[in-house]
Amino acid sequence: MKRTLAILGSTGSIGTQALEVISEHPDLFEVYALTANNQVDLLIEQARKFMPEVVVIANEKKYPELKEALEDLPIKVWAGADAIAQVVQSEPIHLVLTAMVGYSGLQPTIAAIQAKKAIALANKETLVVAGELIMSLAARYEVPILPVDSEHSAIFQCLNGEWDNPIQQLILTASGGPFRNHSRQALASVTRAEALNHPNWTMGAKVTIDSASLMNKGFEMIEAKWLFDVTPDQIKILVHPQSVIHSMVEFEDGAVMAQLGIPDMKLPISYAFSYPKRLKSQMPRLDFSQYATLTFEEPDMQRFRNLAYAYEAVRQGGNMPCILNAANEVVVEAFLQDKIGFLQMSDIIEQMMQKATFVASPAYEDYVQTDKEVRQLTREALL
Repeated sequence: MKRTLAILGSTGSIGTQALEVISEHPDLFEVYALTANNQVDLLIEQARKFMPEVVVIANEKKYPELKEALEDLPIKVWAGADAIAQVVQSEPIHLVLTAMVGYSGLQPTIAAIQAKKAIALANKETLVVAGELIMSLAARYEVPILPVDSEHSAIFQCLNGEWDNPIQQLILTASGGPFRNHSRQALASVTRAEALNHPNWTMGAKVTIDSASLMNKGFEMIEAKWLFDVTPDQIKILVHPQSVIHSMVEFEDGAVMAQLGIPDMKLPISYAFSYPKRLKSQMPRLDFSQYATLTFEEPDMQRFRNLAYAYEAVRQGGNMPCILNAANEVVVEAFLQDKIGFLQMSDIIEQMMQKATFVASPAYEDYVQTDKEVRQLTREALL
């Protein structure tokens, strides 16, 4: 029986690779819904190829163009954030891939869980912003959350068959990004183009900047806390420039399990789609003869302050990780528009963590209000 999928963020890096996996296994998967934010041309192309039941464009200004381009096909065309949250609840859908960027993934993920759809989670900000809420909903509705990030997929794979054995610590590996060896002085003058030039991975602009600042690794630490029910003190981050070991688990007896592979997101995407089975793949194999040395080093939280702020936010709890995420989304956008420098992103995030309203026990409405408040405060700080 085919698994019917909804791909949220189908025009992004994860979404396009997910559709490649689906193309390679048409006997196993079919697409029910595709959604995108702005890239209407690519969404039209994908819709014509995969013939989903529904396509949704979040940017309502792009709706007329999308509607006209697909009017000769029996495809429903919707628009807006609420439509994305609605489509994931459709009865035929078995699994929802949440590959939207940032805070926008929260509402449809909640809607999908409440509709008892399995979640393939590629939107780490959902757990950063509202991890306690999401995991409690997943438990209540008995919905599996299958990690797609390479690091969390690696941990998930290492824990397969080990769920009853207590975890000593999780070891998240990080490439270190393009500025691993830069001094603080050098970081002050890095350009947008340099920050977008990741040494190992091909990702969207926002995730690439987060990787360069190590905020991405901070978000992954928070995500891992919720996915695997550990404390922040049980999560160690190691810089591993070769990006061959995707993450590790240390157990109480001292044994360490690691998952290795080439840096290719199609492997964790495929594993989430097919779990508990593994699918045959034509991807290149890991050639150990090409890696005479695998190296590891501690991250420098003095130079890369965002990682320290992520640990601080999750230890404070409440809505502080939501504050962290909202401020980060705004400053990354400003950096990509050449409005602020690389180090200024961390300066403003620190200010927002001190300035924004703290809520110790937030409900969903508090997260919505926090996100709105912090975005406004951050934009004012940019003036």
